[in-house]
Amino acid sequence: MSQPSPSDHDVRMRGFTRRTTVAEAMDWIDRQSAPLGEETVPLEQAFTRALARDVASDVDVPGFARAMMDGFALRAADTLGASAYNRLALEVIGESMPGRPFAGRVGPGQAVRIMTGAPLPNGADAVLPAELVEIHPGRILAQGDVPPEKHVGRRGEDITAGEIALRAGRVLRPQDLGLLASIGVAQVPVVRRPRARIVVTGDELLPAGSKPEGAKIVDANGPMLRALVERDGGVAVYPGIVPDRPEAILEAIREEADVVLVSGGSSVGQEDHAPELLRRHGELAIHGLAMRPSSPAGMGTLDGRLVFLLPGNPVSCLCAYDFFARRAIRRMAGQSVEWPYRRVTLPLGRKIVSTVGRLDYLRVRIVGGRVEPLAIGGASILSSTTRADGFVLVPPDSEGQGPDSQVEVFLYD
Repeated sequence: MSQPSPSDHDVRMRGFTRRTTVAEAMDWIDRQSAPLGEETVPLEQAFTRALARDVASDVDVPGFARAMMDGFALRAADTLGASAYNRLALEVIGESMPGRPFAGRVGPGQAVRIMTGAPLPNGADAVLPAELVEIHPGRILAQGDVPPEKHVGRRGEDITAGEIALRAGRVLRPQDLGLLASIGVAQVPVVRRPRARIVVTGDELLPAGSKPEGAKIVDANGPMLRALVERDGGVAVYPGIVPDRPEAILEAIREEADVVLVSGGSSVGQEDHAPELLRRHGELAIHGLAMRPSSPAGMGTLDGRLVFLLPGNPVSCLCAYDFFARRAIRRMAGQSVEWPYRRVTLPLGRKIVSTVGRLDYLRVRIVGGRVEPLAIGGASILSSTTRADGFVLVPPDSEGQGPDSQVEVFLYD
């Protein structure tokens, strides 16, 4: 990746002399980020967290052989030859219920009434279903036979002691929490969630929840970034809008965090302070990208933490976050860096045009099973992402695609 010369450092009111490719930026992110350290959380708080290490079971699950049917526990040999025309009598000596096992032993010619999930009594090796039994006081008549272990769940059938139940790196789903609970895990070792400090700048901004008035607009990026960070396994820290003053922005980006997201002030305007602050006090590794929207985005490091410069225009902010900050936050949280969107492949309804050397993020709708690019292209039109069904990525080596071409759509839902 080409590096800027000293005369290129301050791009305010001058523009970029070169732009970094998206692939180069992603490579830089991967070299700068890695899963954070381990922490332990209660089982009920582990949903969607990434396991920091393998979890092995120190118990068998289940810890006993159990009935898989309602019926009678007995010795399989005692049912040999039984049928509706050859009913075999067995003495009923007790019952085994879930949580209340039969304490004795089943001998020849004996049976124990048993419910599904209840422990199989000692001496029994099979369960004869209730529908194959004629019940009388103190005894049953078997009307069918069963082989050994029929309708019996063996000990350790689910998990055996010493077995790795879940591997490190797994992002925990509801069923995973159930499995951990079944082996007696109360505290789960997970990758620490990265703290993301959201720094939204702009003297023209009003706090979210306000009404736009005069030349003031309401902060849309703060709430959006907070939700995106939480989606990607991070902890969002957003105390409010930061004034467009260099000292205030520098103080904000130096607050304790694992990653810093600066929204606004990242481009080449006179009041775009963030890139120059990052260059002077840390490392401005990348500024200006060969993509649309989000070309003014940048990234670097300050005081040992990653800093992402996200454009103030909402669509550009969303796009830059999804391409770059998302990748870093998910890596830090131990999550997959794959796009968190469902994908479908469909034909284009009309052509799309792009510029070679630039990656395009194109908002689209799906109409009648075909992909229609939205006419609105402005980076400040956030409603274009709410009206869109998703987006298409046009690679930098393409000039576009014609009608009926198959394209991959990333669905916002």
